Amino acid sequence: MEINKFSIEVGGRSLIVESGKLAGLADGAVTVQYGDTVILATAVMSKNMREGIDFFPLMVDYEEKLYAAGKIKGSRFIKRETRPSDEAILSGRLIDRTIRPLFPEGMRNDVQVIITVLSVDGENDPDITAIIGASLALGISNIPWSGPVAAVRMGKMDGKYIVNPKYDEREKGGIDLVVSGAGGKINMAEARAFEAKEEEIFEAELLAEKEIDKLVKFQEDIIKKISKAKTEVVLIKPSAELKSAVEKFLEDKVEKRIYNKNKEARTQERISLEQQLKDFVKEKFGEEKMEEANAVMEEMTNIIVHENIIKRGKRPDGRALNQVRELTVEAGILPRTHGSAIFQRGTTQALSVVTLGAPGDEQTIEGIEIDGTKRFMHHYSFPPYSVGEVKPMRGPGRREIGHGALVEKALEVLVPPKETFPYTVRVVSEILSSNGSSSMASVCGGSLALMDAGVPIKTQAAGIAMGLMSDKEGNYKILTDIQGPEDHFGDMDLKVAGTKNGVSALQMDVKIEGITSKIFQETILQAKEARLFILGEMNKVLSAPRPEMSKYAPRITSFNINPDKIRDVIGPGGKVINEIIEATSVTIDIDDSGLVMITSKDAEAAKKATKWIMDLVREAKPGEVYEGKVTRIIDFGAFVEIFPGTEGLLHISEIAPYRVSSVSDVLKVGDAVKVRVKAIDHLGRVNLTAKEFRRK
Repeated sequence: MEINKFSIEVGGRSLIVESGKLAGLADGAVTVQYGDTVILATAVMSKNMREGIDFFPLMVDYEEKLYAAGKIKGSRFIKRETRPSDEAILSGRLIDRTIRPLFPEGMRNDVQVIITVLSVDGENDPDITAIIGASLALGISNIPWSGPVAAVRMGKMDGKYIVNPKYDEREKGGIDLVVSGAGGKINMAEARAFEAKEEEIFEAELLAEKEIDKLVKFQEDIIKKISKAKTEVVLIKPSAELKSAVEKFLEDKVEKRIYNKNKEARTQERISLEQQLKDFVKEKFGEEKMEEANAVMEEMTNIIVHENIIKRGKRPDGRALNQVRELTVEAGILPRTHGSAIFQRGTTQALSVVTLGAPGDEQTIEGIEIDGTKRFMHHYSFPPYSVGEVKPMRGPGRREIGHGALVEKALEVLVPPKETFPYTVRVVSEILSSNGSSSMASVCGGSLALMDAGVPIKTQAAGIAMGLMSDKEGNYKILTDIQGPEDHFGDMDLKVAGTKNGVSALQMDVKIEGITSKIFQETILQAKEARLFILGEMNKVLSAPRPEMSKYAPRITSFNINPDKIRDVIGPGGKVINEIIEATSVTIDIDDSGLVMITSKDAEAAKKATKWIMDLVREAKPGEVYEGKVTRIIDFGAFVEIFPGTEGLLHISEIAPYRVSSVSDVLKVGDAVKVRVKAIDHLGRVNLTAKEFRRK
């Protein structure tokens, strides 16, 4: 195979693409290098279409290999990589949402895109190179696909925008925005921000487009040079005869399937119509034609929903285009949890629950990019009953992990720093009923639950999901607070979360090839109006954190000690700290700076542990007075323990304000004696006096 190498400058660094060297049996394969971060992207399509399905079977797998970072798995028993990390799943979702809209409609051949991270440099995130690699692997392959697309990450630090910021720049900056697209349109966006103004998001997006245009042109040149001829695949399209017959059968029935404010009634109408159509098609064309018939019904419904909204401003539930569904807000509903709230928008209902834990409850993260801990977590749960279905209850899928991470981004900006609020915080959102925008309901519920728990957050956060209906003539309408049918048949799902001050999280995907910057900006501004309205309704219920935490929540006592004294608290092999924990039943966490955090539900136990530690690390100071205990008698004085672990010398001349002939005439081992620290010499030796406390 011929090896080809290409490069382009992006963000002040070289992005290098190589093909023909690795994975020669894949339909398309490239490596992409940025700094010392290297990924391998492969794309393979099955030779035959998959029968009996009504969706495009695309699989995107993002494989993190620990060898890429020079690491071996920390577990003693399992050294091989196991399930993908949450970060890997989120990166895979970025790629999927970017490439999926560009496959032919009706395609049923399995397509698998695998990204393998081969090397990471700790500065450049592999996710951007992975999107570009997936685009090129598909572009040079025989797989039908209307790319290429490109992606860049935009950051902002010290008032300046940065193209593909490094990890440390992302942490210090106020915006972390990933944008994908091509041809002057964007088809995927995701952001984490620290209450960024909408105008800042717009500026970053416009700068991203310029970089994307360069990267798309770069890819087009590569594809022209080395691509394979595209394979013609069978696309599921109904015959003209079946299409005409189904359209005639459904012409006065489809609208009833969608246009009903009551979801339960709408669901029954849908089930009934699907059965009627099945009976009709089975009798006239045979049961094997049902997939094609369903495609006709979907297309008819799609056209009706689009036309009604674009031409008449008519939504399925009768709302105005910018109207939020009816809201129900409650806080403090569960008796024993640390904080709880219910947020309901229409028939979408989220129960959010907060748990406060000790600093040691932080989640340990072991990955190829970042090692460390996480003290704020949000987990999203989507049981099958929330959509009236029966399914096995298993672990969270990619959707649940993605939604949970989006809400976490939205809320983490609210959580006070560890220095002022040392708790580990976990929020769980249980979706009890879902009809669109359950992740944004979780943002609202999570914010309320944090306030109910007494977490000193500075303000509330809320989120809203926005939609789009557009046609080929360039007409479009933006929808606020989309629900089921508008999400299913709509062209865009753009979720925006934030506070009254600005945006904290954003996520967008589309079903069309992309949207313009103009639509993107208009949507975010319309989302701001909805967010401010929702925040107003939430503040009517709870506008500030509870002044007191739940009596069932643990209390943390924190104080600083000299870092050099940490070893005294720990003791050999942890003997001392374990003795304190066993005697008081508290949890003790000490960081390298000397910050001690004692967690307990029992105030007296916390006080006892605090005093114990303070006694261990106390340092004598000149002038301080102590009630000491004589530990040894010597010819020229006595040693007195002024607090555990610290003794001082009480010289015979300092025992009393009169002459003492013999120390044993005045003091015995075990005697209590009041002393003052007279001086501490350059070797740290403590000299005591008791003259002022003895009468002549």
